[in-house]
Amino acid sequence: MRLNTFTDYSIRTLIYLALVKNETLVTRREIAAAHDISDNHLMKVVHFLSRNGYIETTRGKGGGMRLARAPEKINIGKLIYDCECDIPLVVCFKSNSRARSRSCKLNGVCALKGALSEAHQAMYKSLERYSLADIIVKKTAVQRRLGLKA
Repeated sequence: MRLNTFTDYSIRTLIYLALVKNETLVTRREIAAAHDISDNHLMKVVHFLSRNGYIETTRGKGGGMRLARAPEKINIGKLIYDCECDIPLVVCFKSNSRARSRSCKLNGVCALKGALSEAHQAMYKSLERYSLADIIVKKTAVQRRLGLKA
């Protein structure tokens, strides 16, 4: 299974924010530069993370963002589910029955959907064991790679 770019950038954004002091506001531009990704791509990510309670944002001069809660309280499995839940794994997972039936002739007679669903749920269950804090255990090394003071 593969995570989409949006999910990847969401995780990278939270990692960056977890590595700075929570009183410090960080801009999208700083995160984009640290990860060498497009600031424009981060606009949608930041909006999503804010809307879903992962980060707090402040607009205007001197504005920016920070984590809305401690890294230990941010569940990686839930984050990935929140980012990916609207994206069907395969065409037969689509919610629209008309789209499902037109897209795959095997819909309803193939066991692949059940097998993939089981694997998908197992992935989320496994990821739910991890918090944001758990994935940045080598904090100093990660800070150095992102150009942050260790």
